Amino acid sequence: MNILSQLKGPFRFDMPIVDAHHHLWDLNAGRYPTKQDRYDPNFFLGDYRKICKDFLPSDLAAEYAGFDVVGTVHIQAARAEAEQVQETEWLEKVHAQTGLPNAIVGHVVFIQPDCAEVLAGHAKFPLMRGIRSRPNTAKGPGHSIAGQPGTMQDDLWRRNFALLEKHAMSWDMRIPYWHLEEGAEVARSFPGIPMVVNHTGLPLDRSEEGLKIWRRGLEALADCPNTVIKISELGLPHGKWDVPSNIRVVQEAAAIFGPDRIIFASNLPVASLSTDFAGIVDVMRTALADRSREDLEKFFHRNALRFYRINL
Repeated sequence: MNILSQLKGPFRFDMPIVDAHHHLWDLNAGRYPTKQDRYDPNFFLGDYRKICKDFLPSDLAAEYAGFDVVGTVHIQAARAEAEQVQETEWLEKVHAQTGLPNAIVGHVVFIQPDCAEVLAGHAKFPLMRGIRSRPNTAKGPGHSIAGQPGTMQDDLWRRNFALLEKHAMSWDMRIPYWHLEEGAEVARSFPGIPMVVNHTGLPLDRSEEGLKIWRRGLEALADCPNTVIKISELGLPHGKWDVPSNIRVVQEAAAIFGPDRIIFASNLPVASLSTDFAGIVDVMRTALADRSREDLEKFFHRNALRFYRINL
């Protein structure tokens, strides 16, 4: 059964969509510590308790109602470190049962002792495409922990990070905006590893100074030919959905990376803390209203299919 084939038109938007960033979890099938027994008060969007419940393919398909979603990419969902490969195994079974996801981005910590073994375990699965692993980061602009264990300058982190190329895996780069220039240095150092910036580079500070730092980081990343960007998760802390500034950051990110290197994504169910799938699509369409049909096709599905090597 392909659950996406059950989405019925006429659709609100005449465009096939690949959602290149979503999560699924079954709290009875594995351990998800921050959703089950360890609430994280420092979560970047604030109170997330309303999504601490199962989120399954049927729930995802319900979010897509009214849109022609033809494929999806699952991004690691904070399953317990001891169950990293089991998450990928579970997702392969979910795909066999429902037709989604069409690609999987798994997890490993690049300084964990068994990193090489975990990567090899992920690599055995046909839908595996890459890794999302957050390096250790500073608490904000003006602070530096460069070179400390687990940072992007740590020799152990970089040695294990280099193994991605061996497995033909990409890196989903989920770092705050004040680390984007450091992310560009990683991209320059590992030109054989495709990298995708997550969540529009997380421009959480929409002040002129905050956006200046964010923009400078995106420009550095865009200078690296092995990087692309997912324009996703425009929500702000405490459920704020600021349409005017969302439109601005979408337009600026799209202009910096160009039409061949921007990818649409939702970040469901996390995005539901501030809006719904229709709200996400509407902001993107408004921001890119002057783009050609060809450019919109690249953004909404073609670029994701290419980057994540999806054959529908």
